[in-house]
Amino acid sequence: MKGNTFYLVLITLIAATGGFLFGFDMAVISGALTFVQDQFNLTAVQEGWFVSSALIGCIIGVSASGEFSDRLGRRSAMKTAAFLFFLSAVGTAAAPSFEWLITARLLGGVGVGIASNVVPLYISEIAPPHIRGRLVTFYQLAITVGILFAYISNAVVLNLTETAGSYNMWAFLEFIFVDEVWRGMFGIETVPALLFLGGIFMIPESPRWLYNQNREGEGRSVLERIMGREKAQQSEKEIHQTLQEKDGSYRELFKPGLRKALIIGILLPVFSQFSGINAIIYYGPRILNEAGMEVNNALISQILLGFANMIFTFIAVWKVDSLGRRPLYLFGTAGATISLLLTGYFFYIGATGSVFLLISVIAFLACFAFSIGPLKFVIASEIFPNRIRGRALALSIMAMWISDTIVGQLTPMLLSAGGASTTFWFFAVFCVIAFWFIYKMVPETKGKSLEEIQKMWQ
Repeated sequence: MKGNTFYLVLITLIAATGGFLFGFDMAVISGALTFVQDQFNLTAVQEGWFVSSALIGCIIGVSASGEFSDRLGRRSAMKTAAFLFFLSAVGTAAAPSFEWLITARLLGGVGVGIASNVVPLYISEIAPPHIRGRLVTFYQLAITVGILFAYISNAVVLNLTETAGSYNMWAFLEFIFVDEVWRGMFGIETVPALLFLGGIFMIPESPRWLYNQNREGEGRSVLERIMGREKAQQSEKEIHQTLQEKDGSYRELFKPGLRKALIIGILLPVFSQFSGINAIIYYGPRILNEAGMEVNNALISQILLGFANMIFTFIAVWKVDSLGRRPLYLFGTAGATISLLLTGYFFYIGATGSVFLLISVIAFLACFAFSIGPLKFVIASEIFPNRIRGRALALSIMAMWISDTIVGQLTPMLLSAGGASTTFWFFAVFCVIAFWFIYKMVPETKGKSLEEIQKMWQ
């Protein structure tokens, strides 16, 4: 009995829809914000609360996701995330008041928080060792596709509003897509959310979670369908060996062996947020305009950057299992450092209209997309023991969201106090530190089973 590659890819794509929704939910607000401001006459405080409410939801979601997924299963956690995405999309599209809108965004944020932990966790647990990196990277790819889709759908909905006189619409559709266009921007998410929710009923539970719950027959059946009987038997032996210790508590992560894994799992996501990606996104439309490209609409410039981010992520999908995690990570952080230094230099000398500034920005985006962005998920989802993987990965993703919050507050302060050049150089320093950390601390995990990686810490 051979493994079923089509079935494995189908499972991965369905699970990765959670990443698509993650990207869409976080990016759609960029097009809707101006219209929401006008609709509800938002003060500066209310605007900040509207933007940050989803991030607070993320922190709540990821803090609960580890315990949830370890106790009730990866599928149950993903179903919950999908349902929250759907509720958020409907709630934001139909919001009668600003308070209702905030509540709906909070729910969506909780869904993002759960998905950001459970989806890469689930994919890592179903994937055979030789292609695990590639399959987990599909999650990051799905995030970039979701971001790009949000930018495109925002532009399409806005165009629909401007040409509404050419169409005959139902009154309800005219209300959400023309009269109050921001409702349509948010409401589009209902479609992928329903597809995600329906798709989860078609995929199996994580075999490693099943073994951990003493449901060996079900776990064996899933492994055999994915890998084939011979490889499934070998994987089953390794799983049994690692499940002999039944601690599974947070204190296990602070023991000498796993302490290093915990440090790696926390610092890689932190370094990804302090790499400067937010500053690039912030300055992206302005850089494209000043470099001479005729981009009259900010949404179009976002689409161009979103497309570049997605395309370069394919490099990680292509090479993560052949070259390995460490070479990609080291090359990516080195490239990001050089790109940020050059970007800061061009701002420093006032060459904001230079094509070389555009090249340095795209180079940074490429380095982030094939290494720093996706590989934090790949490595963090691999390095923790089966019995505590959900809760440990939740700590890792929590570190990402907290550092994202810090960088979100820090970036405008840096831009105001020191200007763009100082801001980009500040982030370049963190890329240098990340390079040193990866070189010294992060082991190569390509081709190893999750159980073999677990033994490395012992």
